[in-house]
Amino acid sequence: MPQATLEHINFTTTDPKATANRLCSLFDWKIRWEGGAIHEGFTVHVGSKDSYLAIYSKGNPGEAGNSYDTKAGLNHIGIVVEDLDLIEKRVKDAGFETHSHANYEPGKRFYFHDPDGIEFEIISYE
Repeated sequence: MPQATLEHINFTTTDPKATANRLCSLFDWKIRWEGGAIHEGFTVHVGSKDSYLAIYSKGNPGEAGNSYDTKAGLNHIGIVVEDLDLIEKRVKDAGFETHSHANYEPGKRFYFHDPDGIEFEIISYE
């Protein structure tokens, strides 16, 4: 039986296009698709040919809370990169603070929050 793979994660932001463009700049991703979505919303799919993030918005979303305390909350999105230092420089150059740097098996990592409060974990296994 073939191994299952993750295709996409769908989450809500205040501005899907801005979030998608930022992620394209940071990670050299491409916009795969964008258009109307469920509940009269709008979605942008951004990522690689094998997986992507579906970034959704409908009107003005409510304020984010601490997702670790919320059932079905989005705690963070982990992204594997080859050059951790290069991506951290891009993240900082984009105006974001990095935090929680760690180097433990199986790799090195850091975290940052985007303008909507979504936490990204950036990992390198090299």
